[in-house]
Amino acid sequence: MSHHLPDTKIPAPCIINTGIIVNKLDIRRLLADLGRVHYIYTQDGQLQSEGDGDVMEVFANPQRSTLVANHALYLNVHSFDYLELKQSEQQEPYFDLIQEGMCLRLIPLSTPLQERRERNLNVSAIEAMMEQVLAARWDAEIDDDTTDSF
Repeated sequence: MSHHLPDTKIPAPCIINTGIIVNKLDIRRLLADLGRVHYIYTQDGQLQSEGDGDVMEVFANPQRSTLVANHALYLNVHSFDYLELKQSEQQEPYFDLIQEGMCLRLIPLSTPLQERRERNLNVSAIEAMMEQVLAARWDAEIDDDTTDSF
């Protein structure tokens, strides 16, 4: 005897500004846009550590640790049971990464758009610098070629 469930599809969740996210890929996507953050680490409601840092990497690997040191954050989504997306009284987003009695709160100090602009500015500055270096090298090579002919 075979039992068939009706062919109903449950839509994927739609979370707007607040909610609980348990899917590791969704957590990773959400955190990947973070740049500079203020972090607050609490255990059983007691403050353990607090500071500012840059999110350097967001990854999903059950064999690796989340690391926060030297103003750098390396976030492993497998270190947490879920992420709670919240908003401050000023309507600013923040992220609570929760595991049992531990919470790592991340308060963004920039938006993804600001981070993208900064990255683009950095890329443009590097490209301009490389053009100057190459132009200087070509000038030096031309100078070397003309001095050898005398």
